[in-house]
Amino acid sequence: MSKLKIAVQKSGRLHDDSMRILKDVGIAIDNGKEQLKASAKNFPLEVFYLRNGDIPQYLKDGVVDAAIIGQNVLVEKGEDLSIVQKLGFSTCKVSVAIPKSKNYNSIKDLEGKRIATSYPNTVNQFLKKNGVSANLHIINGSVEIAPNIGLADAIVDIVSSGSTLFKNGLKEVDVLLKSEAVLVMSPLISSGNKEILNKLQFRLQSVLKGRQNKYVLLNAPNEQLEAIINILPGMNSPTILPLAKEGWSSLHSVINKNEFWQVIDELKSNGAEGILVCPIENMVL
Repeated sequence: MSKLKIAVQKSGRLHDDSMRILKDVGIAIDNGKEQLKASAKNFPLEVFYLRNGDIPQYLKDGVVDAAIIGQNVLVEKGEDLSIVQKLGFSTCKVSVAIPKSKNYNSIKDLEGKRIATSYPNTVNQFLKKNGVSANLHIINGSVEIAPNIGLADAIVDIVSSGSTLFKNGLKEVDVLLKSEAVLVMSPLISSGNKEILNKLQFRLQSVLKGRQNKYVLLNAPNEQLEAIINILPGMNSPTILPLAKEGWSSLHSVINKNEFWQVIDELKSNGAEGILVCPIENMVL
């Protein structure tokens, strides 16, 4: 039986988040310590644990059919590869940082400067777009130290929390791109494995939709139902059930997590009581 070969980062936050979402979509993976490849027990899938920067080439060569990879790596090494699904986790930025003591007004301030980076293609594209000429020093790892040892005037690197920059006396001054984990497909994937990838994508979309919403149950007086229904449209309309208490009903609906507290405040001001909020594992639409 054909198996979908999917690559994930060998270690780190992206690895952990990737394995978590595969677990959340119901895929059980036999993952022994230090394995470079593992098979799923209940889905036609093999996971390859690879170095992040090598994954785009494996996709191009058809060694793997798909991958969960940072969008920043895709921009740097695989712009011609197709994104199947944005996954919304492992978010970060690729940013310009300079010593805290230096001033910065715009990207034009980098004209003629030395920039240390692990993302030369991304930086060159950004500089060219803005009509700036600078000297790049390509460094793999520990880019933040470059200004402190006199190697560079600025760096371009991944920024998550900014704590690493702070520890090295740097400040973020510009953002080249915002990145998140994405599901990417090889151009050489077979038709059979493309069908398996479609099934995986369907499961991922259901989990991601669930993560974006919360399930809400509440009690309300019947005279307030119309006002509350206007607040809680749900996917089509809220579910309404009569309560044993005369003149009251129970409403069940879904709220987008980004609007959650605002909606809860509106519900309370319109007479809702006993509001119960539950996480949603999956939303199959």
